[in-house]
Amino acid sequence: MTKAKPQGKTKHPRLSFPAKFISFEGIDGCGKSTLIESLSSWLEKAGIPFIRTREPGGTRIGEKIRELLLDPGSAEMNGRAEVLLYSASRAQLTDEVIIPNIKNGTWVLTDRYVDATFAYQGFGRGFDLEKLKAIQEWTTKDVWPDKAILLDCDVEIALGRITSRNGKKDRIEQENRIFHEKVREGYLALAEMEPERFLVLDAERPLENVIEEFYNRFWLVDVEG
Repeated sequence: MTKAKPQGKTKHPRLSFPAKFISFEGIDGCGKSTLIESLSSWLEKAGIPFIRTREPGGTRIGEKIRELLLDPGSAEMNGRAEVLLYSASRAQLTDEVIIPNIKNGTWVLTDRYVDATFAYQGFGRGFDLEKLKAIQEWTTKDVWPDKAILLDCDVEIALGRITSRNGKKDRIEQENRIFHEKVREGYLALAEMEPERFLVLDAERPLENVIEEFYNRFWLVDVEG
């Protein structure tokens, strides 16, 4: 059981950067890739420079860590090692990709970031959130996303999408339903704690409806507004 919730507001030194840092979060199979594609298209049409990346991964070192973390053959990996490996990949991504780009005026769109650790290893694995927060503040140099786009989806629907997509599941996707339910509940709890940073979308609806809501609630408000 998760022992504590992060207290107080997180400092965000990235607010002084000339570009936005946007993360896309949610349980596996929620549809993050589709929204990242949509935002990429809108940014390109608007002439706003951007890059896309992912977690774990996004760098040469990070991709090697990703292989180890998601390989079903790594079933014996313990939870502490999992936390540290995700954090190692994130540290490399932060220094090599995220900070240089947002400082230079290039938007960064990432498929998962720090909130994934709170949801998966905190709520899912049951690790103390305050301890995880301390590790992540050090890992990221306290540079967190300007906005976390959370796609909320029923676990059965999400897992069904994964199965129909390729029939194969990685090490995390192979966890039981109870684990994924805890992760979903964790994401929603995080969004409730920081409503100004999270944008929660109902990802169970038809794709075109999710994209339309994303456009109206994010693009028109945070970009054109």
